Amino acid sequence: MTKKRWLAVYVKMHHEKKVRDKLTEIGIENFLPVQTEVRQWSDRRKKIESVLIPMMIFVRVDEQEQRIVITQPSVLRYLVLRGEHAPTEIPENQMDKFRFMLDYSEKPINFSTDEFIPGEKIKVIKGPLSGLEGELVNVEGKSNIAIRIAQLGCAVVEINANMVKKLES
Repeated sequence: MTKKRWLAVYVKMHHEKKVRDKLTEIGIENFLPVQTEVRQWSDRRKKIESVLIPMMIFVRVDEQEQRIVITQPSVLRYLVLRGEHAPTEIPENQMDKFRFMLDYSEKPINFSTDEFIPGEKIKVIKGPLSGLEGELVNVEGKSNIAIRIAQLGCAVVEINANMVKKLES
């Protein structure tokens, strides 16, 4: 049995949830980063599940499952870094931190492909994200915690500076 690893898969625009449902149906472990938000129309308000990274879903697969995923309708290709031929593996600990942030954050998460200048390493000590380690960054003058996902960018959520402590290097 080969080792399972996290890979990023590009899918057709607006097909992320359909692909997630199909992969779940055939028993392939997957993760689609979504968050619930309230949208306002002229006649009503509605809670909707919005996709955080458009046209992308993450799968945790072995080599055989990797071949099955790519044959599914609406799946385009795997994320492959420039100059490489094999799909890019996303480290397990980065996926765990990203999933933890999505599950427990009370504020909306933004995903940025901008490379942040590495800041102080911090750990959240209070609130629903307690225990999460990341980087403290300032975006538009507000304190945010960033979780870097190699090859993709950073997931960022606003956090009160008194809820974190600096980690010793």
